[in-house]
Amino acid sequence: MTTRDDRLARAQKALQAGNFAEGSALVEPLLVDDPADGEALYLAAVAARYLEHFDEADRYLAALHAAMPEYGRAWQEAGHLARATGDIPASIAAFGRATRFNPALDASWRALAELEQGRGRPAEAQAARAQAERIAALPRELVAVTHHLHEGRLLRAEEICRHFLRANPRNVEGMRLLAQIGIKLGILDDAEFLLDSAQAFEPDNIQIRLDYIDALRRRQKFAQAREQAEALHARDPDNPLFQSHLAIESMQTGDYDRAFELFDAVLATLPGDPATLTSKGHALKTTGAQQDAVASYQAALAAKPDHGDAWYALANLKTYRFTDDEIERMREQAARPDLAFMDRVHLSFALGKALEDRGDYADSFVHYERGNTLKRAQTRYSADAMSAELARQRDICTPELFARHDGAGDPAPDPIFILGLPRAGSTLLEQVLASHSQIDGTLELPNILALAHRLRGRRAGQSRYPEVLHDLTAEQLSAFGAKFIEDTRVHRQGAPFFIDKMPNNFRHIGLIHLILPNAKIIDARRAPMDCCFSGFKQLFAEGQEFTYGLPEIGRYYADYVALMDHWDAVLPGKILRVQHEDVLDDLEGQTRRMLDYLGLPFEDQCLAFHTTRRAVRTASSEQVRQPINRSGQDAWKPYAPWLAPLREALGEHG
Repeated sequence: MTTRDDRLARAQKALQAGNFAEGSALVEPLLVDDPADGEALYLAAVAARYLEHFDEADRYLAALHAAMPEYGRAWQEAGHLARATGDIPASIAAFGRATRFNPALDASWRALAELEQGRGRPAEAQAARAQAERIAALPRELVAVTHHLHEGRLLRAEEICRHFLRANPRNVEGMRLLAQIGIKLGILDDAEFLLDSAQAFEPDNIQIRLDYIDALRRRQKFAQAREQAEALHARDPDNPLFQSHLAIESMQTGDYDRAFELFDAVLATLPGDPATLTSKGHALKTTGAQQDAVASYQAALAAKPDHGDAWYALANLKTYRFTDDEIERMREQAARPDLAFMDRVHLSFALGKALEDRGDYADSFVHYERGNTLKRAQTRYSADAMSAELARQRDICTPELFARHDGAGDPAPDPIFILGLPRAGSTLLEQVLASHSQIDGTLELPNILALAHRLRGRRAGQSRYPEVLHDLTAEQLSAFGAKFIEDTRVHRQGAPFFIDKMPNNFRHIGLIHLILPNAKIIDARRAPMDCCFSGFKQLFAEGQEFTYGLPEIGRYYADYVALMDHWDAVLPGKILRVQHEDVLDDLEGQTRRMLDYLGLPFEDQCLAFHTTRRAVRTASSEQVRQPINRSGQDAWKPYAPWLAPLREALGEHG
């Protein structure tokens, strides 16, 4: 029996031999079985172009872009097709997009050089030529790594890159690529180490320096990231790129005055730069200057009407209401066939919110569903894999495990973990508690997730976590706890207690208890339909891939409840559950309940949480600056006709 892989291999050989009709015939049955098979669509498009069946090639590419919107080779093929049909502007745009999604596509760089030269743009032609020459000079292993990295084959990319670096341990491009792989896999400590070493070898390599700053920020080492950005800025204080990076790092360290000064310096050189105006808007939003933020986002849109990030930023204020004209402008941009992928995603979510506010729920749902479908196609999230991962926590983290390690860990009582699902009301709880004089609010800290990742081990496709928890010594557990306290100190302002609001920490309560037995844990819970649909409507930056589908988010909620039931059983009394609806009904009663659990006296400022001045970086930043309200309660009900998949996935919780 001929398998799919056999057919694809034979089709590829046929195309390489110039037998385009044979190649097309080989992949056609695969597309009958699966019309979204990306590899088959790509080969079919190539065959159709060489056979000069241009309309057919265009249809294959449209389906391929829908299935794999950031597949560089697909855009390269679109460039070849547009060139073959004489559409030079479309060809240049497609080749440009191809190199953005996969910078190792030398054929695209060479084509861009020829096309730009042909239309009288020698500077752009030379820049493309230089990129083609750079790729040609790279070791072939690193070209292969770059292809695998940008086409999503991370484990294969890692395997080749590590093999190359064993023979070439000081090759900085190899180190940079392995760091990029590490970032995508969430192994941020390795990425930081690699980039730190690479910049020591080549201190004048600007790309290495920029990547290092990015890795430090992702690890929330904001002070160090800012130091690196300051050093770059000192090399050339008038360079807008360096000014922009230092502005962002200044924001992260809370120095908003410096950030605004630098953003304005960039805008003096690059008036109307949409990315800078949007970043400045984010900073203004974070500090509570909502009207100024709106003005900055609107200025970005005046400069670039298809700038989806700014449209979504307005929607994500939650309190902004779009005008008829703005909705029409968004619709016009969303209808453009050449719209960039993330602009399309951002516009989909923004239109969903704009139409929801108008009460046009049917059209609103169409746009929310479209945005989520696009993002879901981009991820490799597996509900089955997540269910299995959470089930392993239940199987491994037994009463015997905790009894064996009783008395281990760091005794610090400082941390307060607020966890659960995103959009469950955790930002409200954080703002209430951070209004207390003895509690610092911080961020959604990545430290526990990073530790869990390290405990998985280095073998690709195999994880030692959580089984490894049984093998850890008391000394190791204490060291992990002490390191958590030390590494998070940079985010604190001097209060004896501090909040870590990373919602995904609910997956690792066993680990938290073992390394920090005196830490407090609050489970922020919200009614299932409200919580899940709110997550579906929210476009998260990263880390919440389960929200991009109604069945996925419903199943995740059910798995979360099952795991929390397990933690309650094996760690009785450890976790305080706070129901969002109870907070809405009785803010003072629930606040006193939380403070009693924390062993702290009641303070009136906790009830005036909306007047507390602090930077809030989550999607609820504007909502927690208002008195308590019920605007989000039962928000799912107008969408009930389309939510059957969510109810079904929630099961008894639906």
